[in-house]
Amino acid sequence: CRNDCRSAALGDRDSYLCLRFERLFPPLKPNSRSLVYILRDYCRLADCMRLSQGQLQDGILCRNAAAKVQLFFEMTKKNVEKSTFFRTFVANMLFLLYLCRLFGVLCLQIEYNRIIENKDMEILQQMLKRAQANPQRIVLPEGDEPRTLEAANIILRDKIANLILIGDPAVINQMAEEKGYEYILKGENLTILDPLTDPKMPEYANLLFELRKAKGMTLEQATEKVKDPLYLGCLMIKNGDADGELAGARGTTADTIRPAFQILKTRPGVHIVSGAFLMFTPAKHLGENGFLVFADCAVNPCPSAQELAEIAVTTAETAKALGGIEPRVAMLSFSSKGSAKHELVDKVTEATRIAHELAPNLALDGELQLDAALVESVGAQKAPGSPVAGKANVLVFPDLQAGNIGYKLVERFSGADAVGPILQGIAAPVNDLSRGCKVQDIVQMVIITANQAIGAK
Repeated sequence: CRNDCRSAALGDRDSYLCLRFERLFPPLKPNSRSLVYILRDYCRLADCMRLSQGQLQDGILCRNAAAKVQLFFEMTKKNVEKSTFFRTFVANMLFLLYLCRLFGVLCLQIEYNRIIENKDMEILQQMLKRAQANPQRIVLPEGDEPRTLEAANIILRDKIANLILIGDPAVINQMAEEKGYEYILKGENLTILDPLTDPKMPEYANLLFELRKAKGMTLEQATEKVKDPLYLGCLMIKNGDADGELAGARGTTADTIRPAFQILKTRPGVHIVSGAFLMFTPAKHLGENGFLVFADCAVNPCPSAQELAEIAVTTAETAKALGGIEPRVAMLSFSSKGSAKHELVDKVTEATRIAHELAPNLALDGELQLDAALVESVGAQKAPGSPVAGKANVLVFPDLQAGNIGYKLVERFSGADAVGPILQGIAAPVNDLSRGCKVQDIVQMVIITANQAIGAK
């Protein structure tokens, strides 16, 4: 039966298995399909416990399996007293339920530890230590979002940052109590700010009014707008009450960036905000021992040559500040040093020229094809004498389509860890999350936001 169940996990054999179980165990006939589902998940569970050593997806699988076991138990408990087989079966199912739940929780913790302790991600470990040594005040505007709250409990436990959660304290505390988030409930290094009742709200409303009155905003409009957690978080940074913000688990990138533009604005000399990813790849012969920085992968659909040049310079600064590496920047295209003629190539060539003017001492070259940027033998052939070709560790993509597709291809095909997007160019650290983010993504991005805040002081 076990072998049949494992096979069923790879194909549609449910009906066959139901029939077989019904013949082997006539008392199970009313619940045979549920049993097939449970045993199939049990086989997956046993396999992943033996082989995978705690990947996150297995944690999710096990929690789903636990729910199915619980459902089957509820369906069959009336028959328990009727059969010795049922009593034995239910006892085993309850033990499986315990294993599923336990293993599911352990997988989530193991995955977090794997990312933080991975030797291939020493850069992130260094950032973690810097954050713990100099705790920053990080605002999480989506304070009652489930993944955010779970991440907040880990951040407080590991003393990564002092947190400000925006939301209803009663709701947040109730969620924390239901989930057993003891560090949220302790409240150490934690502030929960209710935008409807906090006494500083009039102060923030006046600040927003002063910043936006030239654009036609009235005090009444400002008073209403500060109730938006994303605006409130940026106003707290502007007012000196916080050092950085992380949001986006619920909203879009535009929702996160808009208040930052209006309240914090861009850094002096920078006119564009862009999104970079720290890429930790298993290809140790590429980049900086497998570490590279990609941009822009999140914000600008079609940057001009001037904007592309600014993206290149700010990404190099990110690579140096967060990665601790000397950046070697490749301006990517489908052409290497004039091998193709097209207006898209001309834009990258012009961006390269402008970037050299903005940062004369930066190791930067373009236009380069990807293989010329990363592979020494190809770089020597396609761009001889280039200071970057064959050894780039910062890749600047010509537009958002290429950048977004590129980082996801590397992540999925090579098993790389992509950390980001890290927003660049804003006057204070404000970072965005994907709405599909996982708990460990939020923890990582708080570490990065804290390091940006440390570097800005």
